[in-house]
Amino acid sequence: MSTTNYPSASPQSQPPKKDFKNLIIGLLAAGFLGTWGYLLYNNNKQEQVHQTDQTQIAKVTDEKGQIQKNFDDALVRLDSLTGTNNKLQAQLNSSNSEIAKKKSEIRSILNKKNATAAELSRAKQLIGELNNKISDLEKQVQELTTQNTQLTADKTQLTQDKEKLTQDLQTTTTVKQELEKKVDVASTLNATNIAITPVHEKKNGKEKVTTTAKRVDKLILSFDVNNRIAQSGQTEVYVCITGPDGKQISVPALGSGTFTTRDEGDKPYTAKVPVDIEAGKTKSVEFAWKQQGTDFQKGVYKIEIYHNGFKIGEGTKELKKGGLFS
Repeated sequence: MSTTNYPSASPQSQPPKKDFKNLIIGLLAAGFLGTWGYLLYNNNKQEQVHQTDQTQIAKVTDEKGQIQKNFDDALVRLDSLTGTNNKLQAQLNSSNSEIAKKKSEIRSILNKKNATAAELSRAKQLIGELNNKISDLEKQVQELTTQNTQLTADKTQLTQDKEKLTQDLQTTTTVKQELEKKVDVASTLNATNIAITPVHEKKNGKEKVTTTAKRVDKLILSFDVNNRIAQSGQTEVYVCITGPDGKQISVPALGSGTFTTRDEGDKPYTAKVPVDIEAGKTKSVEFAWKQQGTDFQKGVYKIEIYHNGFKIGEGTKELKKGGLFS
């Protein structure tokens, strides 16, 4: 073997083999980075889209909420009008169908979860029309309120006028009644020249005045009556005869009865005598009372004359027992 330091001849060198491992790794890394980048980009894009969608959803939700609020406000206005005015409620009945239709369509849109912009726009339009209708109704309410205020004022005035007229009528009626009462009282007759004459009727028909009780057949009462304001016509006077025993002479078969006096209440009368009055003139009255079945008694007979409930005169006559030959 040679020990020289010179290089020895060697076989010819072959070219080194290519290493694809690093290339593959590089390609994989590049692919991974690209995929990651795409995913990141896509995620960012989706996030932007999501944010945009959320913004649009929020916008639509807010708009829908505002539309709902406007609708609720319109219903409150409508309820306020129709609930406080019966006359308006009656007028509203004619347009209830139209209003109900608008309300139903608005509710239908607002109840949709995914209402479109066109539908929300339609809801806005319907609410606007509803509000216009309500505004018209509000004008009618104002007009009716003004009319009611005027009517109330007119009614109050009429009530006051009626009360005044009623008071005036009552005053007039009271005055009239008082005047009528005064006239009634003032028209009471006055009796004067009262005379009581006991008479004996002879068989030949002649009459003789006597004071002997057993010979008296009748008492003739005569008097004059007059009154300046009494109206002409027939009236009645009541004659009350009280016997010597203090008892009122009353014979129903001869026309006796009961009448009402102004001061003594009900009182029995002996006879009711008709009297024809001529305004402003004095009238003479004569009345005869005969006993029926009994003789006149001795003692004092009292005769009272009444007209219009008042005593207008009285007189007395004493009948005596008489002598042996009377």
